[in-house]
Amino acid sequence: MDPERIPSSFPAPSFRGNQREALEDLREAFAAGNDVVLVRAPTGSGKSLLARAVAGAARTPAAADPAQATGAYYTTPQVSQLDDVAEDDLLDDLNVIRGKSNYTCILPDETTTPVDRAPCARESGYDCSIQHRCPYYADRAIASNRSIAAMTLAYFMQTAGSEVFGKRDVVVIDEAHGLAEWAEMYATVDLRPASVPVWDDVGIPDLEAADDPLDRTARFAETLAGVCERAASELTANAELTPGEAARRDRLQDLRSELEWFRSDYRDPTSTTTWVVDQPDGAGTAITIKPLDPGRYLHHTVWDRGNRFALLSATILDKEAFCRGVGLDPSTVALVDVPHTFPLENRPLYDVTQGKMTYEHRDETLPDVARLLVRLMVRHPDEKGLVHCHSYAIQERLADRLADFGVDARVRRHDRENRDRALEEWKESDESTLFLSVKMEEALDLRGDLARWQVCCKAPFLNTGDSRVARRLEEGQWAWYYRTALQTVIQAAGRVVRAPDDHGVTYLADSSLLDLFDRARTDMPEWFADAVDRCTRPDLPEFDPAAALAGVDATPDASGRGSPRRSRGSTTGGRRVDTGRAGRSDGTDSGSPDAGGDDAADDHPLSDVWGE
Repeated sequence: MDPERIPSSFPAPSFRGNQREALEDLREAFAAGNDVVLVRAPTGSGKSLLARAVAGAARTPAAADPAQATGAYYTTPQVSQLDDVAEDDLLDDLNVIRGKSNYTCILPDETTTPVDRAPCARESGYDCSIQHRCPYYADRAIASNRSIAAMTLAYFMQTAGSEVFGKRDVVVIDEAHGLAEWAEMYATVDLRPASVPVWDDVGIPDLEAADDPLDRTARFAETLAGVCERAASELTANAELTPGEAARRDRLQDLRSELEWFRSDYRDPTSTTTWVVDQPDGAGTAITIKPLDPGRYLHHTVWDRGNRFALLSATILDKEAFCRGVGLDPSTVALVDVPHTFPLENRPLYDVTQGKMTYEHRDETLPDVARLLVRLMVRHPDEKGLVHCHSYAIQERLADRLADFGVDARVRRHDRENRDRALEEWKESDESTLFLSVKMEEALDLRGDLARWQVCCKAPFLNTGDSRVARRLEEGQWAWYYRTALQTVIQAAGRVVRAPDDHGVTYLADSSLLDLFDRARTDMPEWFADAVDRCTRPDLPEFDPAAALAGVDATPDASGRGSPRRSRGSTTGGRRVDTGRAGRSDGTDSGSPDAGGDDAADDHPLSDVWGE
């Protein structure tokens, strides 16, 4: 890497905000010999442009010896972020590659078949005459041969050890604040009937009855891996497979690899990874094997993939804690802080707390939150709003209450299956509706009139019933617990204000949020602490469902719903948020943690964003 090329590699024709100063700070940090630089850059800093500048400073083939790594990777956990990169003219030299399932075969009679289920994946020795025109292999060839390859973090981790995507000189990770959690989720082994094709062929142990549940799990993993290998071998012996059989073979092979990784790491006396195992429903039921602080896993999938690294995020709140969580030595990592440029008056926080939204207090508080939403509709008659519901259980109960109040004509929501479609339809509409969202605190761009107000109705504490969370809290890691929740709140606050001349209001409905701010005060970025200090309790209109519908044509349409009036603003911009592999359940209040209880399937803090 040549740090002197960082400023000149900036792709935009001019600078805005603090970009010029940030580029100089990045140049100095790498020139000082740091192999890893954290870039703490708030919303509106142009992180993708800064990322491109760092990637552009990677060693070129002309300047390299044969054995030296060249070029750069750009990677992000968010599929929607990668979509933005692909559509940005300023980033057109970032060559995007996605997983096979995102591409469709172009062979006759296969044009609706994903590439990972095409004849080349189903038939032994299949020689595709048009592979050079296959959209997946074409994109892969381009990305592997150009100076900057862009991909999701999932794909990046999956290609560890690949001959096609080997080590490069520079790796840039955007939205890197959740890197440890992404690695934990990706390294988790989920054993249940839906994920284990040979579930009925093995005896599922009762881990609670075992003297050493982890050791018993490791022995079971070894047995299950052998069963998976034999079953996969039987399939691969066939000359041709159906798409379903190809999917079964791939899952068996992937599961075997996951089990072997766990078993070998658990048995390795030099490994620093702590493993925990859950089987909440007893013998014969699902087992989840989870790593804590998977630094060794990240070394294989991330840190061994490059010479220099830039990790960008608005919410790397504590440098030392972040480094420890991802297996880095804080003394060898530099931090570049990019100041916020958005006027404080354009991004106010308002205290509209109604009580605690923890599981044990929710029956009392939730009806008041629903009434609050009606009052906020009255306050914003011609503006679109968003509610961060935290869980599908809360979303459903709020929707039912709003329907009871008769304002459902102005309410929209999504479920797990139609998440992306419902979000896009809401963003593209110019109706002044309120969108009840779940886990959209990150990677959602609601610039301008896409949304002018939002409500955080539940403090996003992690589920203390999750074994990873419980283990850390047993070890006294309460600072991590509060910092993780604060990180989510800060991310949420950035959804509706996306530029210095943009403006939007964030309302805080859960009183536990105020307690969180007190407990995590030392971890707050200065620009967010300023907003917290200026937080006031506004005067709101009275509860009046009829007034909330003043801007709505309440005449039912074919679905029985009214049609909201068109709002004043445009609907350009926005991001897609893709469905992930897991979910997050409800958490706890500040002083009395609980295990949630109403969304047990949604227990991961990175739900609904993981994908290829």
